[in-house]
Amino acid sequence: MAKKFPLNPPHPERICWGCDRYCPADSLACGNGADRTQHPAEMMGDDWYRYGDYSDLIATDARSKRGD
Repeated sequence: MAKKFPLNPPHPERICWGCDRYCPADSLACGNGADRTQHPAEMMGDDWYRYGDYSDLIATDARSKRGD
């Protein structure tokens, strides 16, 4: 089972969000030579989960806080 995806992590810039490894940004284990993958909150803002169906990604406790 994949790790649950955090809704708004405290320092998303420190982690690569491209796979389930959640590697530190300065030591990517995937090794594809690319930059780290940004967390959706970095690109779309703190309410990123309200747009689209992310129910299979976000943590269960976060769903109850969404206000849907």
